[in-house]
Amino acid sequence: MFKKWANVLMILSLVFAVCSPTSYAAAKTVKVTVTLVSAELVENNSVGNEWAIGASVNGKSLEEGSSVTLNLKSTDTVKLQANAEEQDKIPDLGSKSTNVKVPSISKSINKTLSVVVTENRGRYSGNTATWEFKFKISKK
Repeated sequence: MFKKWANVLMILSLVFAVCSPTSYAAAKTVKVTVTLVSAELVENNSVGNEWAIGASVNGKSLEEGSSVTLNLKSTDTVKLQANAEEQDKIPDLGSKSTNVKVPSISKSINKTLSVVVTENRGRYSGNTATWEFKFKISKK
């Protein structure tokens, strides 16, 4: 009788070890490549002429035309961040971010972040400029 229960317990422990969600999720990793396709000033209503822009993916900087490849778990998220700063004595800053879940990426998707910068002083106070940051996200 003891031998029978020992065999049942051994089989059950093997089943749980093989089918446990943690061992399955840990084995699934994917490569995700993110490219900053372009960063373009699409509207400027007297906010300024000198700009500094920046973009990042999961904290890694991206320049226009460059790519970053990430090794992610199938349950992870890709965080896109875009910043634009009008540079004068008192800079005006705008930023935007979004999260993309890895399971929602088929082979390739495009994401655009619109960053609005609002003039904070002077006769044009309240006017806005808009930058569009276009990202391409590919999963391999």
